[in-house]
Amino acid sequence: MHVGIAGTGKMGTAIGKRLLATGHKLSVWNRTPDRMRELVEGGTEPASSPADLARRVDAVITMLSDEPALDHVYFGVDGLLSASVSACAPGKLFIDMSTVKPAKQQEIGARVSEAGATYLECPVGGSVGPAQDGKLLGFAGGTESALKRARPVLDQLCRRIEHVGPLGAGATMKLAINLPLMVYWQTLGEALSLIQPLGLDPARVIDIFTDTSGGPNMLKTRGPTIASALEGNQGAKVTVSVATMRKDIRAMLDQAALQHCNLPLTALALECFDQAAMQGLDAADCTQLPVWWLGEGGKA
Repeated sequence: MHVGIAGTGKMGTAIGKRLLATGHKLSVWNRTPDRMRELVEGGTEPASSPADLARRVDAVITMLSDEPALDHVYFGVDGLLSASVSACAPGKLFIDMSTVKPAKQQEIGARVSEAGATYLECPVGGSVGPAQDGKLLGFAGGTESALKRARPVLDQLCRRIEHVGPLGAGATMKLAINLPLMVYWQTLGEALSLIQPLGLDPARVIDIFTDTSGGPNMLKTRGPTIASALEGNQGAKVTVSVATMRKDIRAMLDQAALQHCNLPLTALALECFDQAAMQGLDAADCTQLPVWWLGEGGKA
């Protein structure tokens, strides 16, 4: 299958590498052309716009940062569903893997259907390593027929695909999966503040947490990076920024409000992360949050 990817950040690039390795023909587009370089140098076709990408391929995967980016890529002047693509839109398959509000997935899906194309949302759990190894966890929302069409691609990317309901259900599940992790970043900082006077080596501390009930699966992969951050190193690549975390938590709280339920711990975590952002951490990697809490954030 000829697949297109709109959004070649870290995850989009990793997904592209996986698709190339499994024999798919690939075309890519990114707002910042330099971010396509790695895939283009590996034999991928660059597209000049989302519209150009849509015309070239059978299926498009979008992996974008937020809702305004999705609106621009799908509905902009040179978007995936722009007037210049309308003639070839029927029959196309669009798969979105972005983490956004459920209502946005429903809105995009309705507009894609109006154009005669097929839409499936499938936000994923996992980072760059699992993406390149085809071991992501996909949360599909949409029709059974849409998922069936998407499986030749998704089966190459995901070790497990859960069809959790209609459009919007995938986004809801992804927000729910991310919620305990968002809160954990705050509780980790608070837990570390209790043992800070002990003066223990950060790598040893994180190893202890990882081997106990106080550590989620995340520590098994991110533990060394967290320990390095606690040791004062700030050179780690930004994998998930504080800004992205705040965006996702706001989406969680908005969805909870729509469902008339309260998320008090999540709301308090957002207040702490907002404070961190105001002190310059918005663009920083999430591993800097415990460091900030031990330094300034948690001072009484």
